[in-house]
Amino acid sequence: MQILNSLWNETVSRHDFPTLEGDRKTEVLIIGGGIAGILTAYFLQENGVPYILVEKDRICGGTTGNTTAKITFQHGLIYHKLFRGVGPEKARMYLDANRAAFEEYKKLCPNIDCAYEVKDNYVYSVNDRRKLEDELAALSKIGYEVLLVEDLPLPVNTVGAVCFEKQAQFHPLKFLYSIAKNLKIYEHTFVREMIGTTAVTESGKISADKVIVTTHFPFINKHGSYYLKLFQHRSYVIALEHAQNVEGMYVDECKTGFSFRNYDDLLLLGGGGHRTGKNGGNWNELRRFADENYLNAVEKYHWAAQDCMSLDNIPYIGNYSKHTPNLYTVSGFNKWGMTGAMVAAMLLSNQVCGIKNDFEAVFCPSRSILRSQLFVNGFESTKNLLTPSKKRCPHLGCALKWNPAEHSWDCACHGSRFDESGRVLDNPANGDLK
Repeated sequence: MQILNSLWNETVSRHDFPTLEGDRKTEVLIIGGGIAGILTAYFLQENGVPYILVEKDRICGGTTGNTTAKITFQHGLIYHKLFRGVGPEKARMYLDANRAAFEEYKKLCPNIDCAYEVKDNYVYSVNDRRKLEDELAALSKIGYEVLLVEDLPLPVNTVGAVCFEKQAQFHPLKFLYSIAKNLKIYEHTFVREMIGTTAVTESGKISADKVIVTTHFPFINKHGSYYLKLFQHRSYVIALEHAQNVEGMYVDECKTGFSFRNYDDLLLLGGGGHRTGKNGGNWNELRRFADENYLNAVEKYHWAAQDCMSLDNIPYIGNYSKHTPNLYTVSGFNKWGMTGAMVAAMLLSNQVCGIKNDFEAVFCPSRSILRSQLFVNGFESTKNLLTPSKKRCPHLGCALKWNPAEHSWDCACHGSRFDESGRVLDNPANGDLK
C-alpha cells in the first residue's frame, strides 16, 4: 500500500507538548518548531539561556518531516559557484561552517537511536564533466581535496561524480524527538502578530528580549524583503521496497535530476521537482523511472517537500534586517537543511548571547541582493499579481494555481499552499483562505 506521508513521520514515536496559556516573559522567544528552531533551543538550554519555543501546530510537522535527511557539507556543486560569486575566503568559510555542523551531528548522533550511518556522498552529472572538474578545482583552491569518481552503481548514465567521503544519513525525527523531549516547547501556540519583540498568541502575549523566527519562510513582511530574496521549490520522494542498495547517497547536479539513498530495506528515490506554483514531474516522473529500472519494486511511501531558495545559494542567518537588532531569522537552506539548520542553531545561539561567530559575514541576511535570481523573483511576483484569479494568496495577494498532483492551491510568488478547503499548508501565508 502506498502511504501519502513521509517514511520518517510513519516510523517515529511522537510525544506531545503543552499549549501555552496566558502571558509569559522570557529572554529569548523562538517561533517555529522545525529542525532549526529545535536545535537553537537545544543550544540555548545547554548554555543556560532562558527561552521559549512556540509552534503553531506540532513540531517537525513541515519540511523537517519531509527531508531526505542527508548530513553532508557537499551541497550540490556549490563551491565553484561560491568561489566565483563571493570569493575564495567566503567559500572556505561556508565549507568550514558546514563541516563544523557535520561534526556536531557526529558528536550527538551516536548517543541517539536515530539510524545514523556513515556514507559517502556523490554529486553526479549526466552530461557535463566540466562542471565536476570546476568543482574539484574550486575545492582544491580552498583547501579541501575530494575524489572524481567515474562509475556509479545507478541506473543512470553519468559522466562522473564528485565524491565527499564519510558523510552521513539518519532518521531525522527520531533524532529531533530525542533532542526535543526536555526542551521548553509549546505546541498549538499560534503567533498571530508581532508588536516589537512581543508575540501575540490566541491566548496571551509573550514578551521577550530577543526573538528568533525559524518558520521556514520568514513571516514578518515589513522587515528584510524576504518576499524578494526567497522563492520556494517542491520536490518529491518515493520509498521503494525490493529496489536497490546503492551503498551511498547520490544527487544529480541538475535540479531536474534524481537523488538516491537507502533506509533499511527501502530505496528513497527523489526528483520531479519544480518551482512552487509551476508544473513539474512530481511523483509521476519518479514512478516512470522506477517502472523502467526497478521492475520488482513496490512503493511503500510517497511524500513531497518544500524548500526555500536564496538568491545566492547561501542561507540567510542572523538579524532579520539591519534595523532589527533584537529580531533574528534563518531561511533559504536551498535543499540542504540538515547541516544548514545546525549552522543556524550554532550561529544564532551565539548571536543572541553576544558571542562573535567567525561565520556571521557569510550568512548575514543584509548582504547584497544584486543577483540575477532577484529579477526572476520580481518578474514572477509581478506576473502573478496581475494574473486574474478568484483565489488570491492572503500573504501578498498573488494568484493561486491548482496543483492537481497534490490537490492544493499553490502560490508561485512566495510558495504559500492551501488545501481544497482553504486551510493553509505552507507559509509565508499566516492564515487560511477566506
